[in-house]
Amino acid sequence: MIGIDQLIDRIGPLDIGAMDAARRRQDTLTKPGGSLGRLEILSIAIAGMTGQPTPKLVDKVVIIMAGDHGVVEEGVSVYPQAVTLQMLANFCNGGAAINVLARQLGARLVLVDVGICSDVPSGVPTDVSLFVRKVARGTGNMVRGPAMSRAQALEALKVGSEVFGAELARGLDILALGEMGIGNTTSSAAIASCLTGRHPAELVGRGTGVDGAGLRSKVEAVERAIAVNRPDPSDPIDVLAKVGGFEIAGLAGVALAAAAHRRPVMVDGYPSTAAAMVAAAIAPQVRPFLIAAHRSAEKGHSIMLDWLGLTPLLDLGLRLGEGSGAVLGMTLADTACRTLSEMATFEEAGVSNREDSPC
Repeated sequence: MIGIDQLIDRIGPLDIGAMDAARRRQDTLTKPGGSLGRLEILSIAIAGMTGQPTPKLVDKVVIIMAGDHGVVEEGVSVYPQAVTLQMLANFCNGGAAINVLARQLGARLVLVDVGICSDVPSGVPTDVSLFVRKVARGTGNMVRGPAMSRAQALEALKVGSEVFGAELARGLDILALGEMGIGNTTSSAAIASCLTGRHPAELVGRGTGVDGAGLRSKVEAVERAIAVNRPDPSDPIDVLAKVGGFEIAGLAGVALAAAAHRRPVMVDGYPSTAAAMVAAAIAPQVRPFLIAAHRSAEKGHSIMLDWLGLTPLLDLGLRLGEGSGAVLGMTLADTACRTLSEMATFEEAGVSNREDSPC
């Protein structure tokens, strides 16, 4: 597996020729020009990402990175840390929302323990892929010091790129980013605050549903973490190491690898968007390969999307995570590409185009 620096060097621009060909075909399909709205725009963008004038999204993959966060010691979640492992087991058993949505779409679900405090129990039945690539047993409490070392941040990025490579070998046409980690909206807000320069109070939301006191605790935790660690916004690895999470780092590595291999990246909600921000800060050329699936109900998500320059496909009030919104976004991406490639042209259908009208 090539290193992160080599991945970055491999990330090229969108394929303008493929986009022009897709745009010309859109203009010949049996519909008024532009009548499919953003589906047309999405299909042309995916053509540019993949380099295929009529892209086909056959192999759809959801990669869920899971990790624990030391900052839960500060009372930032209504759920105990043990829920991270319990939900991973639920994913393995097929009982979570993401399982239902992935099955409906026919997407492959890939789970990665990149930093859970406990071990995944042996003998857990699963019809999904499970990688145990633990960098450490949870991050440190970022309020008291760095969440991880720089070496650990780089290792987690590498885990993400390697997992992507393994799934690419099995077949992967489009990727959805998913995560599981109690406390990760707090780390996500800290990353977003560092990279955007916005005050934590503008970015910290209720996450798993904390009350007013819990929300104040989250804001204070982010403020203190930034004050204690002084992350350097010009060095995204420094930001990631000091206030990030292993699952966020892993997803950033996935995004970098996907862009290097010209695969569209469907970004889910708040923590997944934080990972996309880290990837884009490391390599700005990643941005054209990112698609925002939805606008989360989590406070601050719009600020993060604006920083990335992304307009979400959906706005359904979702705040579950797991990659749930990203799978819904992949449904729209598949629809966009199918209409581009499978609709008949005016000539094929024997339908008069407006240019053919004698009037």
